[in-house]
Amino acid sequence: MSAAHVLSVLVLLGSGTVAGVLFAVAVSTVPALAAMPADRYVYTHTLLGRNWDPTMPIIVLATTLLDIALAVLVTGTAARSLIIVAAVCLAGVSVVSHLCNVPINKKVHRTDPDAIPAGWHDPRPLWRRWHLLRTTLAMVALAANGLAVTLL
Repeated sequence: MSAAHVLSVLVLLGSGTVAGVLFAVAVSTVPALAAMPADRYVYTHTLLGRNWDPTMPIIVLATTLLDIALAVLVTGTAARSLIIVAAVCLAGVSVVSHLCNVPINKKVHRTDPDAIPAGWHDPRPLWRRWHLLRTTLAMVALAANGLAVTLL
C-alpha cells in the first residue's frame, strides 16, 4: 500500500469525523440549547464544552496537514485540486472555530448560570451562524476528499 493510499484513508477518517461531529451538533445540540432558558443554557453549554478542546482542534489541524501532504504526493490535477479545496475548507473550520465560536464559548463559560445579568446578550443566534458556516466547510471538505480519493 502506497503512502498516498494510507493518507487517503486518514484524510477520509479525519474529515468524516469533523463533518460528522459538527453535523450532529448542528442538528441536535444547537436546537436543544436554543430551547433552554438562559440559565440552563449557560450551565449545559459549559458542561458540553469541556471535552472538545484539544480533541477537535487536533483532529481538524492534523487532517488539514494530512491533506497538504496528500496533495504533494498525488499526481492527478483533479485529485490534487480537490484535496487542496479540502485542506482550505478544513483550515476555514479552524479559523471560524478559533476566531468566532471559541470567544463566544469563553464568554458563556464566564457567565454564572445562577446570576444571569439583566440585559444579558444571548449569544446563541450568533454562535449558531458561525457553527453552520464551519459545518458547511467541513461537509465540503469531506465531499472534496471523497471525490479526490475516487480519482486516485
